[in-house]
Amino acid sequence: MAFLNKLKGELEKGVDKAQHYVDEHHGLGSTVQQGLDAVKLELKGGFLLVSKEAIFRLCSMNELLILGGKARLIERVSASTRWTFEREESDCHLSVTPSSSEERTDPTDIKRDQIRKDICASHRFGSFAQPRAGNTMKWFVDGYDYFYAVSEALEAAQQSIFILDWWLTPELFLRRPPSDFPEYRLDRLLKRKAEQGVKVYVCVYKEITETMNMGSKHTKSALQALHPNIKVMRHPDHLGTINPVEYWSHHEKVVVVDNHRACIGGLDLCFGRWDSHNHPLADVHPTDFTRTLFPGQDYNNGRVLDFQQVDNYVSNQISILDTARMPWHDLHSMIGGPVVLDIVQHFVERWNKVKKEKYATDDTYAWLAFPHNVASFPTQPVHPGNTGMSQVFHPQEWAPQGSSSPNDTSIVSALTGFQPPRGSMFNIYEDMQPMAGGTCNVQVCRSVCRWSHDVPTEHSIQNAYIQLIQEAKHFIYIENQFFISNTMDKGPIVNKIAQALVARIIAAARAGQNFKVIVTIPEVPGFSGDIQQTDSIKTIMAAQWRTMNRGGNSICELISKAGFDPRNYIRFYHLRVYDRINAPVSFINNMAQYSGTSFFDAQIGQARLFIGDDTEWNQKSIKINEPSEYAPGGGQNLGTTQKQGAQVIQEVAYPASCQQAAATVKRFESSAPRDDSHVSDSVSQHMLNDRTQLSQEQWLGTPQEEKDCYVTELCYIHTKVMIVDDQRVIIGSANLNDRSQKGDGDSEIAIVIEDTDMIYSTMDGQPYQAARFAATFRRQIFKEHLGLIPPQPCRNNREPITPNMHAVPYPNEDTTQSREDQMVQDPVSPQFWNYWEATAVQNRELFSEIFKTVPTDAVRNWNQYKTFIPKVKVGHTTSNLPIDQIKQRLSGIRGALVTAPMNFLIEEKSLTNDDNPNWLGLNPTLPIYV
Repeated sequence: MAFLNKLKGELEKGVDKAQHYVDEHHGLGSTVQQGLDAVKLELKGGFLLVSKEAIFRLCSMNELLILGGKARLIERVSASTRWTFEREESDCHLSVTPSSSEERTDPTDIKRDQIRKDICASHRFGSFAQPRAGNTMKWFVDGYDYFYAVSEALEAAQQSIFILDWWLTPELFLRRPPSDFPEYRLDRLLKRKAEQGVKVYVCVYKEITETMNMGSKHTKSALQALHPNIKVMRHPDHLGTINPVEYWSHHEKVVVVDNHRACIGGLDLCFGRWDSHNHPLADVHPTDFTRTLFPGQDYNNGRVLDFQQVDNYVSNQISILDTARMPWHDLHSMIGGPVVLDIVQHFVERWNKVKKEKYATDDTYAWLAFPHNVASFPTQPVHPGNTGMSQVFHPQEWAPQGSSSPNDTSIVSALTGFQPPRGSMFNIYEDMQPMAGGTCNVQVCRSVCRWSHDVPTEHSIQNAYIQLIQEAKHFIYIENQFFISNTMDKGPIVNKIAQALVARIIAAARAGQNFKVIVTIPEVPGFSGDIQQTDSIKTIMAAQWRTMNRGGNSICELISKAGFDPRNYIRFYHLRVYDRINAPVSFINNMAQYSGTSFFDAQIGQARLFIGDDTEWNQKSIKINEPSEYAPGGGQNLGTTQKQGAQVIQEVAYPASCQQAAATVKRFESSAPRDDSHVSDSVSQHMLNDRTQLSQEQWLGTPQEEKDCYVTELCYIHTKVMIVDDQRVIIGSANLNDRSQKGDGDSEIAIVIEDTDMIYSTMDGQPYQAARFAATFRRQIFKEHLGLIPPQPCRNNREPITPNMHAVPYPNEDTTQSREDQMVQDPVSPQFWNYWEATAVQNRELFSEIFKTVPTDAVRNWNQYKTFIPKVKVGHTTSNLPIDQIKQRLSGIRGALVTAPMNFLIEEKSLTNDDNPNWLGLNPTLPIYV
């Protein structure tokens, strides 16, 4: 660390000397950037790095400052941040006065913050909100059910719609197939409501366009062009602005309708999220393109290629003829009752914070009032009673700053009576119990701070996770997009959820209790790229391994050090799916020959129909990707990404009219040499409790063509849920990592649900009173993972609308007396545990046999990785078995559950050991990934 020592010496001589030294040596090369020789200066609450790219990271402020040109150590960065160098016992220290961060100078701001802190301190988990009784709750497993329910709720809106989203796609179809429900494309639905007088307020994350492709600019422009009643804000701003935010995002996924219903969970209203329980990988319909489920960029595989130019939303970025989509498993909830007010408070605070920061003088963006009758409490900053009102700082603080006041009738008061919508297309209130009198106690928690919400840092979500783990008696189920935490009080990872798990497991082991923890996470992070070559994937996987079973202080290692076998208490799992793409080359080529129209012409014609005549379209052409031949070494396999350079892209002129496009599609469809109505366009339903067998599936091509069309892909878990003892649930937007949990990173929201409606169950073989919401939710998740539910087809608009697809107050279907429910009723019994594990093991073995999947325990180091990666197109079969035997083997897969390969790359100690620069705190970009 000669560079560090020399710079410290130069700092002792003065800032000018240090400045000169850094200017001369800022280009030391990649060794600095890799952390092999880096500058680490002691700070109060953090450290500072200087690298080749002149990146200064100040941990205490969670900010990344990138200076143009040469690196400079400067005394003053801006008017809001003051840096001064001091000498102390021959070490150089950097004192920071971040007046734009947590410190306040204005007496009114200080008083306001203290009131907020007092409110949080008085509530469980340190939350801004207290538990609310009498709520009606509903769970949703996967996007099919949730998006349908959202469409019902939005359709019923009479006065206001609030949406907070990380990513919102205006062209998202909430009901499928899209051809049967064109009116339920999100932008069209919002426009329809705006024309009826409903005020629509949307706040989305403003992404860093150099690294992300969510098109928030398109979201704003497309929605606001629809009607003056639709207003969209983007936040935060980034480099070059007054208050730049480089790392963090607004990550909530919230919908509130009329201050009456609210939705919280993991599902953004965007591309790639709609999915059914079948989790199909295929969406080719050669003789009926109207059966398309995933139009344009909605057919996506993030492991192969990230979204590109999402404003060009009907262009397919991957070939649907030979590349599987990445299925999306997610969980969400809908609430009716008093707790909706707390969720509204969160939205109003965010909206007004962004209004104050970016649109203070823009009268087209209104100030929003809190949904309270504040006239009853004109001098009380905090309502002292417990009548269902949110506890907030005095809402009239916003009144002088805009046209809206707390009594503005443009925003509906949640305290007023609610009437079912008149003249709505679907009366979802028929024969339903009223929303009032729900059985669930619900508390809102969040991760917010100064940059995201203009409040003191709150990490009540992490507090809730830790406390519920500590109070668990029998069982914990965690399903999350990430699993990154710390068991120790040192290291760059801050959140201590893993520490709580270790303590609870060891306590149970010492007491001789039968205590189980199941953790389900994605097989690989959802980034495109080769595992070995992509730093983001390696960093996240290594951080998760350090949490689970490596690095010296992981959960499993600490349990082992305490004298117990961790597998008796905690196990880890993933999800994986197979399917068959209905794209026999000979059949499709014959259709093209007979019609004089290519498959891609027909695909683009259907894309034109999805656009419709009511949508402004700026592109002159539509891009569709063709299949490409596998080239050895070209990176086209499951362990790596499909390189853009290897793709063949058809770029076809935009059809002039829907009539012309329809004629093109019809010409291709009608040229089929044989009727294919008996051929399934997807076969993933056979992983569930289907009445037919995979061996019965027909095919209109050669056996080799059918074999070439079988594919697999990980099922991406985007969930953010923990279920404890079948009695308590946490669900929201927060991942299990530092970004989401520590409060001053990404902004998040979650709810803790405790149902007072108890049902008979068993736990560890004994009679047990379980909470209906938690128990039925957990059982539905487990039944899907084990293949114990019937398939969920989506062939046309005549599919049944199940109870699970309706908005609250319509309850979830009661299946507690079914045989399948009984099979998963007791999550800690030996019978269930053996069945769960045996299913996961068998599924893993069969996927490995037919597809040679990666990750795998057979690969323990990078040398083995290079030789193991299958030399086939991404996700295709590697087996030499004939197609009939492949189908026979695949028919043994039940559900998507597979074991986690805990020994994958385990011999690569440098990934997880403490001397890795990541875990020494020497990587300034680490917070982006963890």
